Amino acid sequence: MRDDAVVTSTGHEIRANSVLPAARESIELVTDDGLRLVGELALPQDVPPVGTVVFVHPLPIAGGMMDSHLLRKAAWRLPALADLAILRFNTRGTTSAAGTSEGQFEAGEGEGQDLAAAVRYVADRGLPVPWLVGWSFGTDVILRHPEISPVAGAVLLSPPLRFSTPENWQQWRASGRRVQAFIPEHDDYVKPEQARQAL
Repeated sequence: MRDDAVVTSTGHEIRANSVLPAARESIELVTDDGLRLVGELALPQDVPPVGTVVFVHPLPIAGGMMDSHLLRKAAWRLPALADLAILRFNTRGTTSAAGTSEGQFEAGEGEGQDLAAAVRYVADRGLPVPWLVGWSFGTDVILRHPEISPVAGAVLLSPPLRFSTPENWQQWRASGRRVQAFIPEHDDYVKPEQARQAL
């Protein structure tokens, strides 16, 4: 074992760019307004998934995409480590190595249709217990569209609260679904105390 590697309880050796076994497939999502979006679904290789994570990436006009490192590494590892299905996709007008999704950036409004298409795909495939996980801009997309279902809840990573409002947060809370936000102490956009006041 190399000095920079970590061995998990499942016996997998993890390094910076480790890709663990999974059944990965390129997918296409179709939105209600007729756009075709590129994406990937990663499934546990030998067992049914126990849950599903739908990722929404950071701000595309600042370089965010489905291959942003946190999302990519989750898709590389969580199917093997946690028996999770991982769906990631490029929102409208976004490009990554997987290709370019049709459409153009719509500041979190049209992207709600993109997220709805992803959740519909999960339901059509019969994948269990879908959770939404947004990172940065992705949190705004999730917060702005609490009507999207079926989802068990949402995890918000570094929410900038740029395209969403406190009212959106209240709508999520009123839905009865769990929402958990993680705000780093030295976040570039919103500090924990600001988030407490806003949310």
